[in-house]
Amino acid sequence: MAYRVLIDREALAYVDSLPEKSQRIVKENLKKLGDNPYPGSGAGDKEKLTYRGESLYRIHIARAYTAFYRVYDRDKTVKILKVMTIEQAHKEYGRL
Repeated sequence: MAYRVLIDREALAYVDSLPEKSQRIVKENLKKLGDNPYPGSGAGDKEKLTYRGESLYRIHIARAYTAFYRVYDRDKTVKILKVMTIEQAHKEYGRL
C-alpha cells in the first residue's frame, strides 16, 4: 500500500452503523484508496473537486455510497472525511 488510509471518527461511526454487508463493501473500497487515491487510476469512480481553493476527492462505492477524502502526498496519507449515501452527497455538492 503506497498511502496510509485514515478515517474520520464520524465517518467511521457512520460506516459502522451500516448493515454488515455494506460495511464490508465500503471498508474494502476505502482501503483500496491506499494503492492509488487519484482519479483515472485503480478501481472506483473517483473525481477531483475543489473546495475553498483546495483539492478534495470523492469516490462512489457500490452505486450506493460516496466518500469524500483528501490526499496528503507529503505524508503519503489519505484522510476519509465523510461517508454518506449518494443521495446525501448530491446535496453536499451545492455546499462545495
